[in-house]
Amino acid sequence: MKAGNINGFSKLSKRDKINWIAQTYFSNPEDVVELIEQYWNSDEELQKLHDEFIENTITNFYLPFGVAPNFLINDKWYTIPMVIEESSVVAAASKAAKFWSERGGFKTTILGTEKIGQVHFIYKGDKQKLEEFIANTQQAFLDDTFSITQNMQKRGGGIQKIELRDKTADIPNYYQLHVTFETVDSMGANFINSCLEQIASTLKAKAIANITFTEEEKQIDVVMSILSNYVPNCVVRAEVSCPVEDLKSADIKDPILFAEKFVQAVRIAEVEPFRAVTHNKGVMNGVDAVVVATGNDFRAIEAGVHAYAARNGQYSSLSHASLENGIFKFWIDLPLALGTVGGLTSLHPMVKVALQMLQKPSATELMQVIAVAGIAQNFAAVKSLTTTGIQQGHMKMHLMNILNQFKATDAERVKVVAHFEKHVVSHSAVVELLESLRK
Repeated sequence: MKAGNINGFSKLSKRDKINWIAQTYFSNPEDVVELIEQYWNSDEELQKLHDEFIENTITNFYLPFGVAPNFLINDKWYTIPMVIEESSVVAAASKAAKFWSERGGFKTTILGTEKIGQVHFIYKGDKQKLEEFIANTQQAFLDDTFSITQNMQKRGGGIQKIELRDKTADIPNYYQLHVTFETVDSMGANFINSCLEQIASTLKAKAIANITFTEEEKQIDVVMSILSNYVPNCVVRAEVSCPVEDLKSADIKDPILFAEKFVQAVRIAEVEPFRAVTHNKGVMNGVDAVVVATGNDFRAIEAGVHAYAARNGQYSSLSHASLENGIFKFWIDLPLALGTVGGLTSLHPMVKVALQMLQKPSATELMQVIAVAGIAQNFAAVKSLTTTGIQQGHMKMHLMNILNQFKATDAERVKVVAHFEKHVVSHSAVVELLESLRK
């Protein structure tokens, strides 16, 4: 076994790719090949579909597909699909859903659906002449992109605005065309990028033909044309509220004390970045799980959401809470650029199942569902932190992972679970108990 480089790897068959990896990096290549093949789908057509999602595919990597029922959102019931590997996330979301379904449910509002793309370019010349040129070229930008935008326009979308922005204070001679889009039920990445590349082409061609420009001014240098995953005007709000006394439940004996402590915990996340990051990670446990299940880009969502959390100059909590006039309120604003058509939404069989389970939502409806998953998960986490502590429920779920890791028998599971009903769960304690049972 010796690691090495290889030429032409992408041209190898899948079988040859697997064999090379097994022989190069593993001392037990036959076992590795067998394991990789176990994760292939027995349906050849379905496996071929998965193989073509990305390059150099050798097998599939499975994650659990769970569901969280009992979500009442705007007086409509949902069961939310979640793809995630972390223990207790689905259980926590389900528990929060049940809790709030008995207190009026979740309410959501779409605050905006605007998406952003930019053409970044270098222009060496008179700023006023550039401003006049861009103003006079607006119609040409729209005309030249019409073949791309016409179908989107029929659905109510398209290019909304093309704005020149002067960034020369940051980088000498740097300007951008800041373009806003409406992409309806599509996430719109390919649409936006295609429009931007055409706008950039028009920009360069019209600059060369512009008789008011000097020869230097005509040589506009387009650096890049690309959408932005920061969408501060594509935002959804999700919230819950109820009279504080209605918070009383089996694990909330003193609702006023609970509400005050909960609001304080959220306030800490608003002012303390070290806490805010973990607080928001809990939000994203819920968000990402549904984003993945519905075939959307969770990396884009993560990047945009965390930029939004720092939009005021300091990283802060995505969620907020208040206790005023006897009313407890908890809400969250999330920037979510999502799609329910295009991409994996029409290809991945389980994505189709997830969207059907959600009753075939529009992009804005999906925004609302995902924001609710985020606030539900956040509520469950903060509720645990301010009452029983986060580890009690989490470690019970983690216990199952440890038992699976050590291939515990059914009889051993019963004894270990019973033991840890009254003892603190830790990896070492579980291993020690298993070893004693096996002696």
